Amino acid sequence: MKTDLQFDFLVDKEDNTITIKREFAAIRQMVWDCYTKSELLDQWFAPKPFTTKTKSMDFSEGGHWHYAMVDPEGTEYWGLTKYTKIDPIDFYDTKDGFSDSEGNINPDLPVATWHVQFSDKGEHTLVETIVTYSSLSELEKVIQMGMKDGMTLTLEKLDELLLKLNKDNENK
Repeated sequence: MKTDLQFDFLVDKEDNTITIKREFAAIRQMVWDCYTKSELLDQWFAPKPFTTKTKSMDFSEGGHWHYAMVDPEGTEYWGLTKYTKIDPIDFYDTKDGFSDSEGNINPDLPVATWHVQFSDKGEHTLVETIVTYSSLSELEKVIQMGMKDGMTLTLEKLDELLLKLNKDNENK
């Protein structure tokens, strides 16, 4: 899906960060809901052809999202996000890592802190995500694992969902 919406993927090897700036053709509340409600996350949060399923979610400070990305053969890749700070429809902070199906963090894979900021850009929404790793080797590992392509494909699925949600709202 080709679009003229802003998409920046910036790697800073001095600060061990990835900054992702992504514009969406929807109002901020709708984009916020897509990032913070499991029934919506399950519809977009995985690169094609993967799907997502939520095992449990408590979107509150101190809460979590335990989910799996599922490949077409049915293999599950589990993740655990812990919410550390939330300022509704403006931003949230998390600690995020790969886990098993019981929510135990995999110590062999990188853990990161995420700051996800939502702002208005005209009639659109800009989401700026800063992902911070504890070391350069962890940052380089996720880059080698394909984070840029994975995020690109995942955010394109969010574009498709937002298009559908906007049409659904117009038809009400």
